[in-house]
Amino acid sequence: MKQEERRQQTTRQLLEATKALIGEKGCHVITMKDIMERSELSKGAIFHYVKSKYELFAWVLEESLTATNERFEKQVERHPGDFEQPMEMLAKQFAELEDAGSPTNKVLMYLLGKEDDPAVAGVLRQFYERPVLFSRRWIETGQRHGVIPASVDAARTAELFVILSLGLRARTSIPGAGMAFTAGHFAAFVSGSLRGGSEG
Repeated sequence: MKQEERRQQTTRQLLEATKALIGEKGCHVITMKDIMERSELSKGAIFHYVKSKYELFAWVLEESLTATNERFEKQVERHPGDFEQPMEMLAKQFAELEDAGSPTNKVLMYLLGKEDDPAVAGVLRQFYERPVLFSRRWIETGQRHGVIPASVDAARTAELFVILSLGLRARTSIPGAGMAFTAGHFAAFVSGSLRGGSEG
């Protein structure tokens, strides 16, 4: 097996083991020993890639962002100049924002309680900045294709969407919180905003 293939396989094993443990135990009680046992990887193999569970949690967050961005870019390639197909793909992804069992949401809520740790602060900053960057890029792509008006402020709108998405994620950890504004409403709001109007 080539080195790159081995790295990808190890990364996948670690990610899958970590996400499974998050679903079963939650983030607080997972140990590196748990991850070693679940992934069936040696301590040396794991620590060759990461030094702590925080780094693995960062991988969980990164995987979610990267996967959404890749799906969006594929939709744009398949349907250049079309607003509906990429937007429909994003709307499907928004359902995760209100899923209390989502590994991404569990990790985010856990890390927000540890923001004083410099390593965690870096992970949280990246989790905020990357979707803002991706969202801005998506809006600018739509503007280049003429499906989003040039009057839409890409930077401000991208950040607004990320702030709202974080609010939906945070709500999953509040017992009994109301659900008057859902992921569906968020999708309608995003679509309306990008068309230059407002919906929802």
